[in-house]
Amino acid sequence: MSFKFQVNLGGLIDLLSNHLYTSQDVFVRELLQNAVDAISARKIHEPDYQGKIEIEVTESRGTGSGTLTFIDNGVGLTEEEVHLFLATIGQTSKNAEFWERPTDFLGQFGIGLLACFIVADEVVVMTRSYKAGAPTIEWRGNKDGTYSIRTSKQDIEVGTQVYIKAKAGCEQYFNVAKVHKMILHFGQFLPYPIYLTSGDSRLWINEEGAPWRQDNLPKKDQVRKMLDYGNRTFGMSFFDCIPLSSPVGDVDGVAYVLPYAPSSATKRKHRVYLKNMLLSEGVENLVPEWAFFVKCIINANDLRPTASRESFYEDDKLVRTREQIGQMLRGYLIDLAINNPMRLQHLIALHGLSIKALAVEDDEFYKLFIKWLPFQTSAGELTLAQYRQHSDVVRYVTRVEHFRQIAPVAQAEGMVIVNASYVYDAQLMVKYTDVFPDEAVEKVDPESLAHNLEELTLDEQTECFDFLRLADVVLRPFQCGADMKKFNPEALPTLYSNNASADALRSIEQSKKVSGEMWSAILDTLALAGAQNPYSQLIFNHNNALVRKVARMKDKNLLQRTIEMLYVQALLLGHHPLSIKEMTILNQGLLTLIDASLVSTE
Repeated sequence: MSFKFQVNLGGLIDLLSNHLYTSQDVFVRELLQNAVDAISARKIHEPDYQGKIEIEVTESRGTGSGTLTFIDNGVGLTEEEVHLFLATIGQTSKNAEFWERPTDFLGQFGIGLLACFIVADEVVVMTRSYKAGAPTIEWRGNKDGTYSIRTSKQDIEVGTQVYIKAKAGCEQYFNVAKVHKMILHFGQFLPYPIYLTSGDSRLWINEEGAPWRQDNLPKKDQVRKMLDYGNRTFGMSFFDCIPLSSPVGDVDGVAYVLPYAPSSATKRKHRVYLKNMLLSEGVENLVPEWAFFVKCIINANDLRPTASRESFYEDDKLVRTREQIGQMLRGYLIDLAINNPMRLQHLIALHGLSIKALAVEDDEFYKLFIKWLPFQTSAGELTLAQYRQHSDVVRYVTRVEHFRQIAPVAQAEGMVIVNASYVYDAQLMVKYTDVFPDEAVEKVDPESLAHNLEELTLDEQTECFDFLRLADVVLRPFQCGADMKKFNPEALPTLYSNNASADALRSIEQSKKVSGEMWSAILDTLALAGAQNPYSQLIFNHNNALVRKVARMKDKNLLQRTIEMLYVQALLLGHHPLSIKEMTILNQGLLTLIDASLVSTE
């Protein structure tokens, strides 16, 4: 024996209001949607028919409870269709079973009218079909899941009238100002005129239409109207606007270039319309992720909405639409690069990160834009074109602590180093020789730079032998060796050079300080596993007068303390975090120096 599912309408309404929809005012969207679909259905039979939507607000002074009436002159319903479509949850009149062109309609799921129960306890529908001789049908639905239907003696115009009265707690959705705002919010771009009536006042809500569709205007005037609209809508003056139009997804709209640099971690949410009805202001998956420099208003006529009608299904058509939108944004940037490089520089100053993200993905875009992109270097901020004026070889480091160590030495040696530790920069450097095979790019670090420093003469090596041997012993507890070379600037006494193993070992030691017993044991294991050649180097600068003086010191205790202090100073110059042992040396060394200076003044 089989049984039919029983539907708890109260539970379903709670599901809609508290879980499926994000706000209660979606009932206006659903009623507008039904009205537009009814008119679209009538136009299939009467292509030249002029549809309209009338909305009346009646505010009750006594109880404070208002009434809303939505009237359309669309296709209407017969009694049989009322039973089928208004009283069957999940059944819709807008699919291929009933129409040859179901894509003409906004609705798909047969749950729209239920949204009215979010704000009302009863829904009354008066409808008359366009079919010849069809009577007026009255349908009354209640929140408990019951409904009644009868043939009315009222001879209404062909179409549908929906009456709802505010239930307790929802009165704010039934005053004129709020209704005006909701209709404008959801339906300002709908293709049929929407009129709002209250008392003696009657207002055409969507008279203005979409500013990006006013092709009769000169381009300059159209841009101004789009920017004015963006200012009114989002409350900010945008840097620029980009018209959007694509046959894939049947998309049109406008992308507004933000006047500030947003965080790349912040998800960009866009205002999206489906068949000119607002879908959502929080759609994230229609615009490429790299395009976080724009905020878009987009209408799509040929994409598939989710059941809540607040986003799109991630299908192949959506993927291709997103790619097309990306191509339009890319085209805007390319046009600036060719025709307005000064404005491009201004844009890069605002949104360089987003442009770098696109350059990483797109070789052709990379070729065009890489020379304009700014990078931090040891000679200050330079575009790559400016950098090439200093050097034929592009040299870069990928870690900020390495840059801090290398920059003074590189600058003194006449080299310019790019700090590629920022997001996308290292990828752009690596890609340079892939896109331009004849160009030279070199990754450097303190260890590789040390190999290029000037060696000591044989006499100088002999003179410094004892000093370096002691320095090796002093620095051994810190997994560090000692060396002596010549380099500029002369004022820099030391250069701390570490390989990947030594760097990892320092990170592990720092992590152990803040970890529990279990993690400390694991980190000890990792330290042992990565202990092959973990030594860093402290390279003393023979060009530095203080270093030469220290190398000749005879007091071993004072010499040991001085070597330790020079080691800690080198770490601080490289912005390396100090271990507890290194902090202790710094404190003891300062106290020793203070004590020595006090003794000398007695």
